Amino acid sequence: MRATTQTQNSRRLTPKRTNRTADEGRQRIVGAARAHFFSHGFRSVTMDDLAEQLGTSKKTLYAHFPSKIAVLEAVLADKLACVEAKLKEITRTYPHDFPTALHELLVGMQGELDEIKPPFVRDMRQKAPHVFKMVERRRAALIERFFGKLFVEGQGTGMVRKDIPAKLIIEILLAMVQAIMNPPKVEEFGLTPKTAFALIIKVVLEGVLIRKGKKE
Repeated sequence: MRATTQTQNSRRLTPKRTNRTADEGRQRIVGAARAHFFSHGFRSVTMDDLAEQLGTSKKTLYAHFPSKIAVLEAVLADKLACVEAKLKEITRTYPHDFPTALHELLVGMQGELDEIKPPFVRDMRQKAPHVFKMVERRRAALIERFFGKLFVEGQGTGMVRKDIPAKLIIEILLAMVQAIMNPPKVEEFGLTPKTAFALIIKVVLEGVLIRKGKKE
């Protein structure tokens, strides 16, 4: 009976260990791909490059991901999860301090964007337009969720102009991000995603914040 119980326990534990190992292997691939894609672009990085970087075979890569597009989708899901986690932490840390919360949200967003270089954005739009559209939707949702709530709170504390509806402020911000933070415009103006976002925010905030709402 004891031997049977031990065998059953072993059978129950083996899938968990296997799943954990598979998850760790998958995350290693995502981490390597994230560094290469964001720095060098999506088009110029091959599955051979990733396999060489990881010291593994392409067969192992394809055991986790059926295609390079699937790797791209996993990289961006990982990136967006990191951005959301950072923004959540900031809003929890500064629940009643509008200037500091706004400052930290902007620093956090710009820090995350600094990782992404123009070649990656250009390649993603050209080679994986459906993924690019998904990123645009998720980006808009994060901006609306975190900055929208903050602007409403800022109006309540008298740090954001009340003659402009908070929803309209967010719509203007989203429209500017959509219009400027895309590959043709970023390249036309000689900007990076980080600098483009910083300039958009500067234009919007200089119009809606009153003096005490700004963190010098």
